This record gives sequence, C-alpha cells and structure tokens, in this order.
Amino acid sequence: MTQDNNTGDQPPPESPKRGSMRFQDSNTQPRQPSLAEQRARQQALAQEERNEELARQADAKAATRRKILIGSGVTVGLVGLVATFYTVAKTENVTAVCTDKDGVVVQNDDYCDDNYVTSHGGYHSGGFLFLPIPGGGYNSYRYNYGGTGVVGQRVSGGTFDAPSSRTNVTTKSGKSVQRGGFGISGKSGSGGSGKSGGS
Repeated sequence: MTQDNNTGDQPPPESPKRGSMRFQDSNTQPRQPSLAEQRARQQALAQEERNEELARQADAKAATRRKILIGSGVTVGLVGLVATFYTVAKTENVTAVCTDKDGVVVQNDDYCDDNYVTSHGGYHSGGFLFLPIPGGGYNSYRYNYGGTGVVGQRVSGGTFDAPSSRTNVTTKSGKSVQRGGFGISGKSGSGGSGKSGGS
C-alpha cells in the first residue's frame, strides 16, 4: 500500500515564458517602431487620405448629377408644357356650308346666320335656325362643318355639331362664322353671332 505524501506543499510555480513581461514600470522607454512598421503606418495613412479624397469626389459627382437631373427634369417639363400649350392653342380651320333640314346645300349663307334670321322674324332652336317663308310656315337651316357639296345637292361628309371654340370657321364666301383662339369664341365678320347655326 502506498502512503499519501500530502504535506500541503504547493506545486512549484511555472517559470515565466521567455519574452513575456508581467509588468512595466514608468521608467521603461517604448521601443522605436521597426522600418516595416513605419512603412505600414505610412501606407495606412496614405490609403486613408485616398479614401477620403475618393469619398469627396463621389459626393461632388453625386451633387452634380442631382443638379443635372433636376435641371433636365425642369427643362423636359418646360418643353412638355410649351408643346402642350401649342397643341392645345393651335387653331384649326374649317369651312362651313349652310344646308336646309335635309342637308341640301343652299345658296344664301345668311340663312344660317342668327342675326339675319332673327332680323327677318325667325328664331333659333335645337341647333336649327327657322326662317319664315311667304304664305306661312318656316324653313329650317343649319351649318355643316367640314363637309363638301354644291348648291342644290346634299352635303357630303362633315358634321352638324359645331367645332370647338379654338377652330376658325368660315363659309366658302369667306364670311367668318367663328373665330378660333385659345378658349375664345369670336363674333362673325358680318356681325353674326360666334356660333351660329350648329350650336
């Protein structure tokens, strides 16, 4: 039987490893960095400066790009607005022919003029102008816009609905029925109303 030899001794302390230090007093001078450490520090500082310069350049490019995009957007918006204005403001020219209730072209354009008809005892109703005839009764007339035809024949094409107020409407004889413009409905050149006959 073996006997325990436990006398309370502590295990021997380990000897310090070579090159390590357990403490440093205030008199210890720091060692000078090696040449490789100095180069590494210089390279790190130079790289940091390059990164900062690249970041500044990127910010400047982004700011310039934003200004260009904003300027381009404003320019495109203005061009679009001007183009839309000219498209909307552009007036069209339409020729009107005076027809009877059956759509037959009549000789006298005055039969489709509000002022002429009312000054001769007629009236305007439902898009037609009613002109009294000798012996009693009325004949009805209205303009056809854009159609073609000769006196005594039925008009071909066009419409009996008055065009927009941006449209210049004249008769074949050159009388202005409606003067176009940007939202303006004019009066006729001979004193008639701006939208006679077809409205």
